[in-house]
Amino acid sequence: MKRLLSVIMVLAMIFSLCIVSAQAEDITIGVSIWSSTDTLGSECKRILDSAAEALGVKVIYIDQGHVSEQVTASAETLAMAGCDGMIICNSSSAEMTSVINTCTENQMYLAQFFRVINPTDNPTEYALAQSSPYYVGAVHESEPDNGNRLVTILCEKGARLIGLEGWEPGDATFLGRWEGYKAGIELWNTAHPDDQAVLLEPQYGRTTSDTGRATAEAIIAANPGIDALIVAGGGGDPLVGAVAAIEGLGLTGKIQVASTDFLPDLDQKLASGAISVESGGHYADPYFAFLLVYNAIRGNYPTSTDGFYEVIFPYMFVASSDDYTSYAKYFTGTELPYYPDEIKAMADYSFEQLQAACASLSVADVVARHAK
Repeated sequence: MKRLLSVIMVLAMIFSLCIVSAQAEDITIGVSIWSSTDTLGSECKRILDSAAEALGVKVIYIDQGHVSEQVTASAETLAMAGCDGMIICNSSSAEMTSVINTCTENQMYLAQFFRVINPTDNPTEYALAQSSPYYVGAVHESEPDNGNRLVTILCEKGARLIGLEGWEPGDATFLGRWEGYKAGIELWNTAHPDDQAVLLEPQYGRTTSDTGRATAEAIIAANPGIDALIVAGGGGDPLVGAVAAIEGLGLTGKIQVASTDFLPDLDQKLASGAISVESGGHYADPYFAFLLVYNAIRGNYPTSTDGFYEVIFPYMFVASSDDYTSYAKYFTGTELPYYPDEIKAMADYSFEQLQAACASLSVADVVARHAK
C-alpha cells in the first residue's frame, strides 16, 4: 500500500511539473517598442529574446515609432494575436488610458518599461493603472536624478552654454530628464555665483539620425557661443545625427556632447572627444518588466485594484574611455548582464528579490557574477 501511495505521489508530481512546463511554453508576451532595430531597441530585443528562450516564452514585437495612434493600436494588435501579457514603452502617459483599457478588456497583463505614469501630471491615468487588475506595474529610471547628474558632469567639464535636444514634446521620460537638467543648472549656479551656466530651451529632433542632425545644426546656428549639447535620448539615432552634425561643422571637441543612449562605438567617441559624458547601459530595463508580466501570468505576482508594482532601474555613467572598458566587456558584444541559468533562477524570485536584483545591477555586479 505504501509503495502504491509513493507511486501515486511521484506520478502526481510529474503531472504537476508537466502542467507548469506546458503553461510556460504556452505563454506569449507582446513587446510594444518604438524600434526593435535602432541602437537601444536592438539591445533591448537581444536581452528579451534571451529571456524568452531561457523560459520557453513566445515573444511578438511591434515597432510603433512613438506615434500615438500606433502606440495605442499596438495593444489591440497584441490582444488579437492572443498574447497573455505585454510590455510597452509608450511616448505620452495620456496614451496609457487606451492601452490599459484594451489590456483590461482582453485580460492581458501589462507593464511599462522606461516609463512610469506620474501621479501629479497624469492623475487620471495613474488612478486607472492602480484600479486595473491587469496593469502589473512599471520599470523605470529616476530621470530627474539622471538629468541632474549628467548636466553637473558637463558643468564640471567646463560647459557654460548648453543646448538641449529632445525627441518628442510631452514625452514623460524627456520631461523627467529636463526637470533634472534644470535642477542641476540651478544647483551649479547657486554654488558658483561668478561662474554661471545656461541651459537653452529644448528643440525636438524626433527619433531618426537625419532629424537629429538637422535639429543639432539648427541649435548651433542659432547659438554661436554654444559649448555643449545634451541629446536627451530617443533611442540612439538622434545622437548619431547630432554627433555627425558637430563633426561636419568642424566643432568636435569644442562642443561637448552628453546623452542618455550608449552607442556601439562609445569608446571611440569618448576617446576622440565627440562625446563628453554618457549615461545609459539601461537596456536590461525591459527585461525586468518582462519578468513582472511573466510572473503575473503565472499567478506568482498577485495584482490588485488599488496599486501596482514599481521597480527603479539604475543608470550607469561614463565620462572617459577607462570608464567604458569594463562596461564594454560585460554588457556588449556577445555578453549579456544575465546568463540563461540566472534568468531561470530570477524568474522564480519574489517581487522583493527581483526589485533588489534590479537595484544592484552595475558593472561591478556583473563582473562579480561572471568573472569567476
